[in-house]
Amino acid sequence: MHFQKYPTRVAFIFFAFLFLIILFFIKLSLIQVFRADYLAEKAEKQHNHIVEIDPVRGTIYDRNMRSLALNVAAYSVFVNPRSMSPEQKLAAATALAKTIGGSVQDYAKRMEKPKYFVWIARKIAPDQYDVLKAQKIPGVSFVKESKRFYPNGDMAAHVIGFANIDNTGLQGVELEYDKYLHGTKGMAQFLRDARMRDLMIEKDFIAPKDGQSVVLTIDETIQFIAEKALDRAFLKHHAQSASAIVLDPKTGEVLAFVNRPTFRPDMPEASPVENRTNRAVAFVYEPGSVFKIVTAAAGLEEKAFVEEDIIFCENGAYRVGNHVLHDHDPLGNLTYRQVIEHSSNIGVTKIAQKIGADKVYQYGRRFHFGMRTGIGMVGEVAGWLKPTAQWSKTSIGAIPIGQEVTVTPIQLVAAIAAIANDGRYMKPYYVKAIKDASGATIKEFLPQPQDQVIHPDIARRLKSVLQGVVDVGTATSGKMKDITAAGKTGTAQKVVGGTYSHSKFVATFIGFAPVEDPRFAIVVTVDEPHPIYYGGLVAAPVFKEIVENSLRYLESRKGDH
Repeated sequence: MHFQKYPTRVAFIFFAFLFLIILFFIKLSLIQVFRADYLAEKAEKQHNHIVEIDPVRGTIYDRNMRSLALNVAAYSVFVNPRSMSPEQKLAAATALAKTIGGSVQDYAKRMEKPKYFVWIARKIAPDQYDVLKAQKIPGVSFVKESKRFYPNGDMAAHVIGFANIDNTGLQGVELEYDKYLHGTKGMAQFLRDARMRDLMIEKDFIAPKDGQSVVLTIDETIQFIAEKALDRAFLKHHAQSASAIVLDPKTGEVLAFVNRPTFRPDMPEASPVENRTNRAVAFVYEPGSVFKIVTAAAGLEEKAFVEEDIIFCENGAYRVGNHVLHDHDPLGNLTYRQVIEHSSNIGVTKIAQKIGADKVYQYGRRFHFGMRTGIGMVGEVAGWLKPTAQWSKTSIGAIPIGQEVTVTPIQLVAAIAAIANDGRYMKPYYVKAIKDASGATIKEFLPQPQDQVIHPDIARRLKSVLQGVVDVGTATSGKMKDITAAGKTGTAQKVVGGTYSHSKFVATFIGFAPVEDPRFAIVVTVDEPHPIYYGGLVAAPVFKEIVENSLRYLESRKGDH
């Protein structure tokens, strides 16, 4: 009866319901057809918790398999704000601030995010983890990770480099060999209930692949010896910076590599960029008299001189072009040998004039100046050795004595090592091998002979001349009681404001020992030492200390085998 009384109203209601049913059907069909994959994926994410498992970063060893950088266990803190009440968030923020530092307000603000996972702190100290874990704070959880650890502090920092919080290399070996050290992440998938709580039911698991290890040519003990010796000179002479490199001249292996100032690899951000810069490969300077080894080698190799030929050193003043060249002391007639022993600028210039500018340049290139050594360290620069076409009228009195040319310490030590190695230039290198987790070698780096820069007989004669530098010449402070040594000093004026400074110098010594069977080739360079600034008085004693202590250490190791 009511249907008959209100036919219009009934029809309206009927068609309205029919329209809604059709609309719902279309909507559900669209969801089922076009959004099925999206919704299924969303449901999958809600009920499946995927956890990435970090690999253990590979260890960096010295040549004797002593750890220089390794990973240790560490815990990181996170919270689940969606599972926490306002009171629990405040209590958690208070406890976190008290234990690991920071402000309550900062932690509370982070917990306002409507998320299931918010990082609080990565890789906290073990004692902090123990305190927080014991409190069993609702909503606060931990994940076990690993943290880079450098057991020797800042030792060999410029070689090793450092990695970031995520174990990615950023400098040094950590960066250059990151593809080997890093490893591959794994994955674990767990089921969750409707409240997003982990049920700890493992659905899937892919194991991480730990990183491979890198074995350096560095000897931890020789590195320690070199660092302590350089530190003493660096502090004693109030220097701006300093470097020391120890090579095995027969192989080119780097046994020690030191820069000062330095930094801590576990706290690199605490040091300025210049402290983290690898000065021994990235900074150039005019070497001064240590560069005279090039002219000395050329004079003998080209048969222009023999060791006892007399060279008149003009009593300390000699005009070259429009410039008057001076010696540190007025010198008269000297033998070729004595010119090198006493580091006469005038005598070396006369040697260069006789053999000619082209030969000086040619031998500079033979000793690999003006080009990278290829050691493989990031940031290595080539220095500058001018082609003779660019020489001025006074260059013949400048370049042979180490002016108008720039070098790096790694170039200098590789050059003196070539003389020690009977004229054979060896490419310097500092990584010995890559090993997998089982200790098997998967990649090995071997010595790489480069050029025969001078004839072996000439090299042996030059060794004798350079031994005189230590025995009776400018480097007598590097002379040792029972160990023969050879080398060359350098005291280079720094260029300040376009002119040579009379108060700022770089003191350098390059040498090798023992002369009869060289075990070490060493460069020591000290920037702006004062008040004493001569290479023979500042750098040569560092060389002496490194040689004496390193040989003593190697002899002691013989007894261990």
